[in-house]
Amino acid sequence: MEALRSFLRDNGRIHFEGGRVMTPINDNPRRAMRVVRCDETMAAVLRGERFLVFDGAMGTMLQQAGLEAGELPELLCLTNPEEITGIHIQYVEAGSEVVTANTFGANRRKLGNAASVADVFAAAIACGKASGAKYVAADIGPTGALLEPLGTMPFDEAYELFAEQVRAADAAGADLFIIETMADLLEMKAAILAAKENSDLPIFATMTFGEDGRTFLGTSPQIAAIVLSSLGVDVLGVNCSLGPNDLRPMVSEMLKASTVPVMVQANAGLPSIVDGKTVFSVAPDEYIEAVAAMVDEGVSVVGGCCGTNPDYIAKEAALVAGRAPVERDVAPACGITSASHATLLAGRDVATIGERINPTGKKKLKAALREGNLDYVLGEAISQTEAGADALDVNAGLPEIDEAATLVSLVGKIQGVSPLPLQIDSSDPVAVEAAVRVYSGKPIINSVNGKQESLDAVLPIAKHYGCAVVGLALDEQGIPPTAEGRFAVAQRIVEEADKYGIPRSDIFIDCLVMAASTNQAEVVEILRAITMVKERLGVRTVLGVSNVSFGLPLREIVNATFLAAAFSAGLDMPILNPLSARYREIVDTWRVLCGQDVSAQGYISEYANKSMSAVAGAPGAATGQGSASAPAPAAGDAFDDVADFGLRRFVVTGRKANMPEAVSKLLETCDTMEVINGHLIPALDDVGERFEKGKFFLPQLMASAEAAKAGFDVIKEQGGSGAVADKGSVAIATVKGDIHDIGKNIVRMLLENYGYTVYDLGRDVEPQAVLDCVREHDIKLVGLSALMTTTVRGMEDTIALLREQAPDVKVFVGGAVITAEYAEMVGADYYCKDAAESAKVCGEVLGA
Repeated sequence: MEALRSFLRDNGRIHFEGGRVMTPINDNPRRAMRVVRCDETMAAVLRGERFLVFDGAMGTMLQQAGLEAGELPELLCLTNPEEITGIHIQYVEAGSEVVTANTFGANRRKLGNAASVADVFAAAIACGKASGAKYVAADIGPTGALLEPLGTMPFDEAYELFAEQVRAADAAGADLFIIETMADLLEMKAAILAAKENSDLPIFATMTFGEDGRTFLGTSPQIAAIVLSSLGVDVLGVNCSLGPNDLRPMVSEMLKASTVPVMVQANAGLPSIVDGKTVFSVAPDEYIEAVAAMVDEGVSVVGGCCGTNPDYIAKEAALVAGRAPVERDVAPACGITSASHATLLAGRDVATIGERINPTGKKKLKAALREGNLDYVLGEAISQTEAGADALDVNAGLPEIDEAATLVSLVGKIQGVSPLPLQIDSSDPVAVEAAVRVYSGKPIINSVNGKQESLDAVLPIAKHYGCAVVGLALDEQGIPPTAEGRFAVAQRIVEEADKYGIPRSDIFIDCLVMAASTNQAEVVEILRAITMVKERLGVRTVLGVSNVSFGLPLREIVNATFLAAAFSAGLDMPILNPLSARYREIVDTWRVLCGQDVSAQGYISEYANKSMSAVAGAPGAATGQGSASAPAPAAGDAFDDVADFGLRRFVVTGRKANMPEAVSKLLETCDTMEVINGHLIPALDDVGERFEKGKFFLPQLMASAEAAKAGFDVIKEQGGSGAVADKGSVAIATVKGDIHDIGKNIVRMLLENYGYTVYDLGRDVEPQAVLDCVREHDIKLVGLSALMTTTVRGMEDTIALLREQAPDVKVFVGGAVITAEYAEMVGADYYCKDAAESAKVCGEVLGA
């Protein structure tokens, strides 16, 4: 911790190391302070004052040269270094200032025993240096595995894979890192942390998005820009994915949210096969026209991805020659995110934090945490999400459990069932760091306080992991009784955070609520303190509302009245029970009064046909801390929990633990097939429809499939092996020469949860192996995956063999480079853009 603290406090020193100048790039107070090893030219790029031109595709050039890239193109740096250097030289001659080392897949998992990571990076960077390029970028691509909780790779394992690459690249003399083609925000975070913690070279980070403008896990360009900026990358952007015209809206979204320079490396359109060769649809002139528009909007780092060659790069170099980038001054966004959802505050906007995952005063939650019953906790997360909370507080502070381990587990599991951002709530810095390290998105830490010990422990964590942070208005003397005293502590926290480069948009001050029954005079002081903090410090405020009513009857009325007063004083984020109808009414009404709910559309939609809440209509009805009233389902849900014992709701919301009881009760009055066809399948169809409409993303899809599987398992247990009809068998494989299997693995998990038997043949699968599996198991449907254009030929060869030897077999294909046109060209029967499509195809082909 001390070493990290010292590093973060080192605000801009300059010294020489290894012949390079250590240049402070972050003299802009809106940028997080970070010392980067680079020369002054690169420092100007990182300040957004100079353009930088990267190279184009390596795979495209390998294909044009007639080289067989094979399954591990990175090994060509060892076996064919002259050819690799020759490609770099062509890009340098075209105007590339940066050549990208041929190390995209050079991690231990992919290389296996073929070569060491250190040897490949040394050879690849040597090839780049030999080209005479101004800079050589160490290329780091995805691991090829899906991280927990959706996949099987632990975060720490991914981190170690990346860290090994980082150390090898630094030792080999790389000038910067380009972490690219990431679709999983958590995997990107692991790579960024590996780069930050094992090197001081500049970090360029780009993500890849689908046609819907999100990654396959639901991350938008805005969320990616917010999270990556907060994590401290030096340049961020988009690569691969689509052609430049299709990327323009995504780049525009990033430019509005990114506090660092933005880069673009688009594909040359969509691939197709002509005379057995892969060609792309966008020619250099059309490509540069789209890039020029993005440069005019603010992009300052350009290059190319799949399908681009030196002709494209030459035009980009000419485009930016003699020009300075458009001046950008983007203030950091105020808010927090998950991987798929952002809770942002602007103006007088307010957001609510659900308080129910905190064991204080909650016997059932305490028992669940002690027993390791996380399903109960997930139920609380889902209920608060359904009730309209904007974020969820997560606290596991019981002395008798391992708080750090429990928090880490909760973070992963809650992010699997709820899209909401999380507040990591703990007084233990070790537990806080453990949780925020594996969090996908930008969380908020609750909390730091005015004690120097707390400031020294928590602020470095918030800074290093790019978190927002709650500051409690207490110090070594306790909680000041006056507004002025609370403000003084808040000011100290803010000033200390300034020293770490934490922007004020990431600071939320909690002026600390005291019970009106015992500290009545302080209630008004709390409200005054909120106003002072907002007006004088320029930060946001948060408040745990329910403490004010402790010891009083009809607590909900007291809480709601205080909440309204706090909103008027300037409160931004109350921590409350979102299941309380009274709270929801106050929040919804305030959003109308402060202008957040434009034209009162949300309020009218929610309350046009409703009467006053139970608390208002029957004062004697509420005597506890919060209302027990459950919210009405969101529009379009219309769950009939009486008719199906909550089964559809449990599937849609991913409540696996609730499924056995619901299915068992249904089986008392319904036969097996009625439960399956009348309840389980329609619930899954509902989930699929939400996924298609962009309301659900992959984590929610998988959680729902897991819940449905739990229902199928009950039917099998109670009815024997024949209770559930065999839905059919599917063989899936990543084709010969391709070692990427994330998409294939997601398809396998989803289809298995839908009740299909899946024969997963793995990656880099020979066409004959696919045919052998089809014959052995009498399979009628095969799914093939490919990530790289260089390996699509393996897909075509496999389909050709199946057409010849097993003509009745149907084939669906998918993968990052596959399009509907591509699928038709290689002879596939179906194109699946995502895992949900594969389930539809199975239903159509197998009739189940």
